[in-house]
Amino acid sequence: MEPPSQVSFQEKKRVVQKQEVEATIYMNFMKSHCCYDAIPTSCKLVIFDTKLQVKKAFFALVSNGLRAAPLWDNKLQRFVGMLTITDFINILHCYYRSPLVQMYELENHKIETWRGDSFQNVYLQCSNHFLISISPEASLFDAIYSLLKYKIHRLPVIDPVSGNVLHILTHKRILKFLHIFWKKIPKPSFIGKQIQELGIGTFRNIATVQQTATLYDALSIFVERRVSALPVLDEKGKVVSLYSRFDVINLAAQKTYNNLDVTMQEAIRRRVCFVEGVIKCYPDETLETIIDRIVKAEVHRLVLVDRTNMVKGIVSLSDLLQAMVLAPAGIDALLS
Repeated sequence: MEPPSQVSFQEKKRVVQKQEVEATIYMNFMKSHCCYDAIPTSCKLVIFDTKLQVKKAFFALVSNGLRAAPLWDNKLQRFVGMLTITDFINILHCYYRSPLVQMYELENHKIETWRGDSFQNVYLQCSNHFLISISPEASLFDAIYSLLKYKIHRLPVIDPVSGNVLHILTHKRILKFLHIFWKKIPKPSFIGKQIQELGIGTFRNIATVQQTATLYDALSIFVERRVSALPVLDEKGKVVSLYSRFDVINLAAQKTYNNLDVTMQEAIRRRVCFVEGVIKCYPDETLETIIDRIVKAEVHRLVLVDRTNMVKGIVSLSDLLQAMVLAPAGIDALLS
């Protein structure tokens, strides 16, 4: 019979080995599947020529329920970037109070003018002209790394032979792809732990906005903090709504971008599109519960609240993919 100390050591060793294997389950899953695997059999893809009018481009995004589209430069015969809601927000924030530019003039310009591709006025001076893309043969692990490292929300999958965009890969699609195989892969014990114990999410310096603040104030927070959504708080500090970047695009459709001094309460009331709503989670809920909720609700983040509805944090798709896939590889792309 082995001495108790030796048995204890062997047992601890087995536990550690099991934890090490479990920690890499989702990482190995993403490494063993390529981007092409995650492309749905049917999906919508809209591509804009850089000579298209900005007004028409944003109307097309709204009518198709899209948040971004690849940009094709006919002169260069290649894709040169993405038109996103972030572009629209940056324009609104930069020029709303400018005495030199009228907002209604901007929407009549071509996309290339906004981006500074032409020799005309440059409105998106901070625009990233380098198109970040990925091959369909690349692993989903590489796709996650690119999304988080470059802090982008959409990654074009481009065929290296034809140069065609096959799909726009997102955090949401990748996590949903994993969820499809949820019951077919081993279930690690850590997904049964509480989210507060695992420390997944953002818990300090949370970007929020008061419902009495103006819409312009919200745009300023989007630009300065680079967040994708803002919990809207009442006078008691309790979350009453969520205002996302996607809500901003509807200002173009409704032609209400000339009045950004309305309160957030009024801006939320005016929304006529699909509203994501406040999908919440609690610190004592398990990681498995949170993954199920965020996938089934098809949202980009959950607002972490206590039982009195006070905001305690944000659990985003980026947080989940970083913890489940990149962290086991020793990578912290969110801090890079």
